[in-house]
Amino acid sequence: MTRLYSLGEWTVKSGEEDDFVAAWNDFADWTTSNTSGNTWAKLLRDRDAPRRFISFGPWEDEEAVARWRQHSGFEEHVARIQEHVEAFVPHTMTVAVEVGPATPDP
Repeated sequence: MTRLYSLGEWTVKSGEEDDFVAAWNDFADWTTSNTSGNTWAKLLRDRDAPRRFISFGPWEDEEAVARWRQHSGFEEHVARIQEHVEAFVPHTMTVAVEVGPATPDP
């Protein structure tokens, strides 16, 4: 089975980084508690460009990603994040190569 990952590229408004992180954390907590097919998510911050963040997490399959994006709470949580964002680019990715121990599936 091909593992899927949702990935987001975020550029946060200057001075709103902490608010963005808090809103993203609420969204990630909501996602893992209220949707199936996902078990974890990570938010990375660029050390050289501290307003740039990358988020990602694994999904069981395409249907799980679709259910998540169509869930009644999805838009509400994303809207809270978007208040603090200048730009956002979402992606759905598959693993091309994995080196080292395999990461656990969701």
